[in-house]
Amino acid sequence: MQERTVSDSIQRKRIFAVLPQSSALDAARTMTEAKCGCVLVIDATGTMVGIFTERDLMTKVVARGLAPEKTAMTEVMTHKPRSVPPQTYVSDAVLLMRECAFRHLPVVSENEGILGVFSLRDAMPREIIDAERIAEHLDDEFTKVLG
Repeated sequence: MQERTVSDSIQRKRIFAVLPQSSALDAARTMTEAKCGCVLVIDATGTMVGIFTERDLMTKVVARGLAPEKTAMTEVMTHKPRSVPPQTYVSDAVLLMRECAFRHLPVVSENEGILGVFSLRDAMPREIIDAERIAEHLDDEFTKVLG
C-alpha cells in the first residue's frame, strides 16, 4: 500500500481562523462551533502568524486566571507554528508531532497557502505504528552512538 501524504489525509478541510486581535473567548467559541481542537491565527493579509489550541486555552488562559474575553490571541497563541508541506508523509508528520509534543500541524503550500490542519485523528493506525517504529529505531541508533 502506498504511503499517504498529509494532503491526502486532510482532504482540504475547512480552515478555522481568528485574527491576532481576537480574544481567547472568540477562539474558544470558534473551536466549539466548528467542533475542532484548534484555530489558526491569520493576519489581514491571510498569513498564518500563530495557532491556538484547546491545550493553550487551558494552560495559558484558564490556569493563569486570565479573563478569556480580555485576552488577545497575540498574548497566548503559539507564534510562528511549525508547518509541513502537503507532500509530507503522514508517518513523518506523526513522528514530528510526537517529537515536538503537539497535536495539530498546519499544512501549507508555497503556491496555495494554508491547506488545512493535520491532527492525529487524520492518521490511520498503520501510519501511527510506522511512526512509532521509526521513533524506536532512531532512539536505538541514538543510544548506540552514546553508548
